Amino acid sequence: MSELIDRLLILRSPGIGPIGYEKLVRQFGSVGAAANSLHQDDNLMDKVLREIDTANSLGIHFVCDDDSFYPVSLRNIKGHPPVISVRGNLETLMKPCVSIVGTRHATATGMKFVSDLSEAFASHGVTVASGMAIGTDTAAHKGALRVYGNTQTIAVLGGGVDYIWPLENESMYWEIVERGAVISEMPVGFVPRGTNFVQRNRWIAGISQKLILSEADLNSGSMRTAQFVLDFNRELWAIPSHPADMRAAGPNSLIASGNAKLCSGINDFFVENVNKLKTGSYDNKNSESENLILDALGTIPVSESVLADVVKKSVSEIKRCLVVLELRGLIRKTDGGYVRV
Repeated sequence: MSELIDRLLILRSPGIGPIGYEKLVRQFGSVGAAANSLHQDDNLMDKVLREIDTANSLGIHFVCDDDSFYPVSLRNIKGHPPVISVRGNLETLMKPCVSIVGTRHATATGMKFVSDLSEAFASHGVTVASGMAIGTDTAAHKGALRVYGNTQTIAVLGGGVDYIWPLENESMYWEIVERGAVISEMPVGFVPRGTNFVQRNRWIAGISQKLILSEADLNSGSMRTAQFVLDFNRELWAIPSHPADMRAAGPNSLIASGNAKLCSGINDFFVENVNKLKTGSYDNKNSESENLILDALGTIPVSESVLADVVKKSVSEIKRCLVVLELRGLIRKTDGGYVRV
């Protein structure tokens, strides 16, 4: 508890964010020493203690970046939040994850596509992350929640995890708390401002191995989220739409530039057993090719072409298997190739 208090004392100090936190801890050698160096007054200590008490009363957990529950993909981002608050099931944060985002003003066709895609991912044991906004985000969360289970979706908020916004999604918020997780880096009770959503979008991009962009205009927050994914060197997919619609400009431009792969459906991610999605009878056992790849991987990154030579399979088959293994959380993509987790 004392180390959590020290972490929050640093993070709740004016002008200190994740980067400043990291610099202070590195400079003074420990969280405790860094907290003591700030010479906080009693008011800040009282504020932190009240926040912890409120969190405890609401069933909110604080997860630090050295905890086993902290999302691995988020931890790998430079400047990640040292502490996140979580309301819901902590196990949700440990599953393979895909993020799906798009406009608040989504078409009915676009929302149905996203909802069905999310349901399919959840059926394969992949958690779906989004930002709980109306439109595309809502479709992503609700699609995942159609699948039985208690670790189906993650809502990343710009305010405190107890601040429900928009109010239209209040009932969905409570369902996510019950059958997934709501997370935030902001203090409990914090009311978000516009600038907070940029950082929120960064964490939506950082928490998953892949991001899928649905309808979005060129200057939208969803396009900024897509740019974060490219900055992180993660996989970016985009759902194409009719070019006469402004909401198609974002995904279509990313596909045309080669920055995003074209997403035509769940078949792009799970080639085998597609017909079993609706029944929930998908078999999580690895195929022969997948087992050969796992045996060939270790802590040193191996490229797709080298893996193809080692396991005597085509590069296209290797790529399909790598997608499945990465989404299951068994491997991880790095700058030099793939490593086993």
